[in-house]
Amino acid sequence: MTTKALYPGTFDPITSGHVDITERASKLFDSVVIAIASSEKKSPLFSLEERIDLTRQSLSHLNNVEVIGFNILLTQVAQEQNANIIIRGIRSVTDFEYEFQLAYMNRKLSGKVETVFLTPSESLTYVSSSLIREIASLGGDITPFVTQPVANALKKKFTK
Repeated sequence: MTTKALYPGTFDPITSGHVDITERASKLFDSVVIAIASSEKKSPLFSLEERIDLTRQSLSHLNNVEVIGFNILLTQVAQEQNANIIIRGIRSVTDFEYEFQLAYMNRKLSGKVETVFLTPSESLTYVSSSLIREIASLGGDITPFVTQPVANALKKKFTK
């Protein structure tokens, strides 16, 4: 039996923490689908197409990972992708409380998927997309926290 895992998120933008979680997941599962939510309610900095492209560039070194976009229920995406695992990254207790609720709701919506929580490397636990966007918007150096394509894209977004 092959295991296909779905790693959903907004990835606005993908960070080194996301890359770390994806690398870990790619060793645990036969294939991993990074599912990028359109998340229009969050007013993302990058368009869905830009986020897909940046994520593909950032994960091109992993041969069992693919990247897709979505704007439907996550459990529907899992069904369409024949994924039986949902991966969620946890950085803190606060993350866990929220993710715990999502896991139970996804289980209620579809009893066919299980949620697996993964933690990033200790050096990346404080990295978040929102912090990266803020640092970049103020001209700070974000290169330790993102891949080069993301750093370049952020610089371009905030250079006027």
